[in-house]
Amino acid sequence: MRAASVGFQCPECVAEGAKTVREARTTFGGRITDDSSRVTQIVLAVCVGLYVLGLIVGERELQLRFGNIAGPVLLSEDGPVEGVAVGQYFRLLSAAFLHANLLHLVFNMLALAQLGPALEQRLGRVRYLGLYLLSALGGSTLSYLISDPGALGVGASGAIYGLFGAYFVVARRLGSDTRPIVTLIAVNLAISFAVPIIDWRAHLGGLLTGAAVAALLAYLPAGPRRTQLQLLGAAVLVALLAVAVAMRTSALAG
Repeated sequence: MRAASVGFQCPECVAEGAKTVREARTTFGGRITDDSSRVTQIVLAVCVGLYVLGLIVGERELQLRFGNIAGPVLLSEDGPVEGVAVGQYFRLLSAAFLHANLLHLVFNMLALAQLGPALEQRLGRVRYLGLYLLSALGGSTLSYLISDPGALGVGASGAIYGLFGAYFVVARRLGSDTRPIVTLIAVNLAISFAVPIIDWRAHLGGLLTGAAVAALLAYLPAGPRRTQLQLLGAAVLVALLAVAVAMRTSALAG
């Protein structure tokens, strides 16, 4: 028997009663956890680990094999034709975990460390991870659509800009001051368009995708079907990105 507020209860009764207790959730439906930065830490560790791996096996080699190249291109004279356009769709996501140099890595990881935990706490781990990956995919997709077929794109910037967009939506939904994040977005976009080597397409694509995902999470009404509706909205977004990729692939193949 176990002590209870009204006497004693059997373990089976306690377990049965626990089933009726509603699990604590965030404002947007995510599960509340003790550690609100676990996913952010894992993503950061993966990016740093891959950068170190690049130093061992060759940074350029890793970037060419897993970076966002539209293609079809020959990376070596006797090698196969490569690029997203020949079916290497993994590049659209793998590119988001690679970085061109140490400075590129440091800037992105600092931004991730600052914004990530705040969003992870408000959205919950699963929703936050979905936001991050979809933002990365959205950034890579826009870059794939309008970049030169032979251009190489790497970096978490698309996903980071997705966090920028999501932070704005979440702050607005909660009634917080959005001026700091708006200023941050404006300054970073200005830099993106001003510096030729920066892939502004990935930044803009990530920003728009992150804002769209956050809007699904923040503005769908609370209720027993909210999670299903959020998943449906995310699936529609993935489908739209897939159609865009397919159209670009068809155009490059033609």
